[in-house]
Amino acid sequence: MHQLIQLRWIAVVGQITTILLVEYWLGVALPLAAMAMVTAALVALNLISLARLRSRMSATNAELFVALAFDAAALTAQLYLSGGATNPFAFLFLLHVMLSALLLEAWSTWAIVVITVACFAFLTMNYQPLALPEGRDGDLFRLHIEGMLICFMLNAALLVVFVARINRNLKERDGRLATLRQHAAEEDHIVRMGLLASGAAHELGTPLATIDVILSDWRREEALTSEPERAAEIDDMLAEIRRCKSIVGGILLSAGEARGEELRVTTVRAFLNDIVEDRRAARPAGRIDFDDAFGEDVSIISDSALKQVIGNVIDNAVDASPRWVGVSAVREGSTLRLSVGDSGPGFTREMLAGFGRPYSSTKGRPGGGLGLFLVVNVLRKLGGAVAAANRPEGGAIVTLSLPLAALSIDVAAADAL
Repeated sequence: MHQLIQLRWIAVVGQITTILLVEYWLGVALPLAAMAMVTAALVALNLISLARLRSRMSATNAELFVALAFDAAALTAQLYLSGGATNPFAFLFLLHVMLSALLLEAWSTWAIVVITVACFAFLTMNYQPLALPEGRDGDLFRLHIEGMLICFMLNAALLVVFVARINRNLKERDGRLATLRQHAAEEDHIVRMGLLASGAAHELGTPLATIDVILSDWRREEALTSEPERAAEIDDMLAEIRRCKSIVGGILLSAGEARGEELRVTTVRAFLNDIVEDRRAARPAGRIDFDDAFGEDVSIISDSALKQVIGNVIDNAVDASPRWVGVSAVREGSTLRLSVGDSGPGFTREMLAGFGRPYSSTKGRPGGGLGLFLVVNVLRKLGGAVAAANRPEGGAIVTLSLPLAALSIDVAAADAL
């Protein structure tokens, strides 16, 4: 519809220019009032079409068909008033046929063909002849040839411009459809992974509980706790087992309806601090620096899935750079930007090209790359984005951009309902 509107503006300007040249330069008398009414009708149709596009709904085949039929009728009226089929600009009907073949369904295209042929046939027998000034009757054929040349150039230029634009639009649409299909496939993959994770969490719950009970019993046995080193080891094992139970419980909580029943309110600063402290406790060997430049704190809902994926990004950075990882949080308008940098080897060109794809990883182990795949998809679900790059001073940096509205209390409460 945008292309038709632009073409119609060109037609309006072209008609006004041509009418003025023929009337005042060539001295050919034309019915200016009637021709002005036809041009005004085209302007009115364009204004109506622009108002229609403000609804942001896709134009239907019927709307495009009516618009092209109206354009053909307007061209017929102008040609009727200026020589009919003898007017060389009658070949502009071919432009309507070409556009209908590109934009309309098959039956509509053939209907436009029938309409334009009928209009051309009508103009061969019904029209107002051009009244050439005295002494210029012999110039009619020369004027006709010159008009055909202008019409040919106009047809060729408009076809190239608008067919190229329409093809570009079609390619962009196909690209969007391919992206949607890719997203659907990724989401299906995530659903299957979620089912497997949920099932594994259920299966792991019983053995973890059994080990917890056994270790608790060992702590009460004097033979095992008489040595301080052995008692410390038992305490460490018990703490790690309970940590595993907490992780399993978090998986089950995220997979079930319980997540919507009890929403935990926190703030951005507390949420990020919890994640960083949790990763520091889990990876005590390295150093994780946190630069909190978020500014004024904001109340949000603690999203366990988001917490998990941010922790996953930090874990990946620690794996690549065990000695140091830097985490920084800034607020840009209504967006949280969280950057995780390291001093490791950085991303390869292939890794950057396939960033976020499942099983795209440099770790070389089965299932590698699923963490970043989940990060990209969770952020996309929340309306955010993930970007990866190499730092100029060495190492890699992953930037997570997340609209704060996605974690606001009102949105989360509405989702729970």
